[in-house]
Amino acid sequence: MSPALVDFVVALFVLEPVVAVSIFDPIAAQTLPSETLVDAAVRILGFGLLAAGTGATVAFVFRWYSADEIPEGIAILLGVTMVAIWLNTQSALQDAIIGDTGLLEPATAVYTVAAFSASAIAADGGRRAGDYLARDVFSMTTPRTMTEVGQLVRSAGRVVTVELPETIADVDGYDPVDPSTKAELAGQTFLLPRRLTTDRLRERLIERLERDYGIGHVDVEFDDDGTISHLGLGSRPAGIGPTLAPGSVAVAIRGDPAPDASPGDAVRIWRREGDSLRRVTGGELRGVADDIATVAVDADDAEALESDVAHRLVTLPRNPGAERDLVSLLRAADETVTTLPVAAGDGLEGATVGSLPVLVVAVECGDSAPDAGDRLALPDGETRLEAGDTAYVLGRPEALRRVSEIAQTRGSNADSAASSGGPPGTESASPANRTRER
Repeated sequence: MSPALVDFVVALFVLEPVVAVSIFDPIAAQTLPSETLVDAAVRILGFGLLAAGTGATVAFVFRWYSADEIPEGIAILLGVTMVAIWLNTQSALQDAIIGDTGLLEPATAVYTVAAFSASAIAADGGRRAGDYLARDVFSMTTPRTMTEVGQLVRSAGRVVTVELPETIADVDGYDPVDPSTKAELAGQTFLLPRRLTTDRLRERLIERLERDYGIGHVDVEFDDDGTISHLGLGSRPAGIGPTLAPGSVAVAIRGDPAPDASPGDAVRIWRREGDSLRRVTGGELRGVADDIATVAVDADDAEALESDVAHRLVTLPRNPGAERDLVSLLRAADETVTTLPVAAGDGLEGATVGSLPVLVVAVECGDSAPDAGDRLALPDGETRLEAGDTAYVLGRPEALRRVSEIAQTRGSNADSAASSGGPPGTESASPANRTRER
């Protein structure tokens, strides 16, 4: 056999695999992307299931713990976080993304974005499913009506029921509450802890009404058996009006107060007339918004202020009047000031100032008194109220109500004493003393 033939046979057998491979290489190149795409889709589906399970679990636990729906963003973030943890190392990314594909290739970026997008959508779906499942599960064991709640807690002997009366009164000296609030509270039942004293029970009920219904002042009286004999509600005044002293008004003007001026500063108001400045009045700064200043001035000086004219406000180194301080303190306190007119034959006629369960801050004498028209500030405790007098009293709502009870009791005692011919003095003195002792 010639050397040339041997070389041909050897070359044929040696090169045949190479030719075969070169023939089938295009087929392998065509099938490889399809397999990679299927593998990527399976992995993305797995990441979606991981995010959905995380979102459902978190939503279920949150509903069980707080009885509320978890915010949408939190559940999605936690679901995506689990996927990010899975992919958060270079070696894991190198093996888990698309085989040996480089981290910086477009296929890797598309895969990563697709994985996180699918995880976010799946996490939101899991959140909804978990929250729905939790609502359905816990609604089977949660009492749904007031009767069921009452039976549940009363069976443990840990609460007492307090029923509000159907008729709710207003509190003297305070603005009335909204009628719809009264209608909502009338006849309502509250559950409070057992073994509370009457005073502590009153405090807990007042706290509930003020916190849950926005009531400003509550006047409640309990009987010995724990039932409510009287309930009065009042709202706390809002706005600038209640803080104004008597005889003053609030006016908005164009002005430029000092940058450091704050509400409560005493100011002097000037206005330019030609080339000179003229003092208009003095007052108290209450608020500033851009170039508009609100000042409290005397009612007689309000007409001199013009809203379309620029004014100059000069801050004075002195404190505002004591009237505003008193009004501000009374507004924040539970006590209030109200007037008690004393009419002829009224139960308060002849009563001493010290016998009342309130603080009498002033008495304006009536026309029939020797010192008619005089005003007595902080009168002595032995001062007697006469017909036509007007007493300015300071007290809590329950104390003001007791004053009305004293007036009615004394009036009824005086009528009964007059009908029986007995002296009214002894009958009218005891109720006041008993009221003061309470």
